[in-house]
Amino acid sequence: MNKIRDYTNQVCLRGLIESMFPFIEIHTSRLKLRPYVKEDLDDLHRIFIDPQVRRYLCDDKIMPREWVATEIENNTKCFEQHGFGQWSILLKDNSELIGFCGFRFFYDNPPELQLLYGLSPQYWGQGLATEAATAMIQYGFTEHKFQQIITNTDVENIASVRVMERIGMRFVQRANKEGLDVLYYAISREEYQFDRSLYSLHIKSDFSHHS
Repeated sequence: MNKIRDYTNQVCLRGLIESMFPFIEIHTSRLKLRPYVKEDLDDLHRIFIDPQVRRYLCDDKIMPREWVATEIENNTKCFEQHGFGQWSILLKDNSELIGFCGFRFFYDNPPELQLLYGLSPQYWGQGLATEAATAMIQYGFTEHKFQQIITNTDVENIASVRVMERIGMRFVQRANKEGLDVLYYAISREEYQFDRSLYSLHIKSDFSHHS
């Protein structure tokens, strides 16, 4: 009976997240994560075009604002269709947008759902990317019942590799993807060490105005 109740609660929670995603926030000890909104355009564009971020994330291309706007639009569709996507990372103290973290489809043949994260360079070295990515992995396993989470990065991106290793991911393979030399890392549900204190889900205070 308890198993049935637990399963029912899980299904209800996933349904709640899918239907209310614009109002859901993930809180960690220092951060708030929420799905992209249109008002994030300028802050996200600033991060995406930062030389240290775009070097690996965008193949050193300066992406136009229109590209970021399309990313936000596609992210909304992903949440509507699948219940997951990319989340903006904000500091709890002042709600400054400092990065992004979440799940995104890459490639076409076949599409790969990967963990993706990025942080404004001024906040590197403080464990914030690790904090956000760890919470996102547990969120994926807990709320979406993923069996495995993967990600990749350019071979030269040592900082990203260190984050992957700190959050418990293991090296899988070195591969060539669309002309890029990348390292794949993964973690399975069985390998992951769950910690209920990592994050909590919250409903944004302005939800009542939309109900």
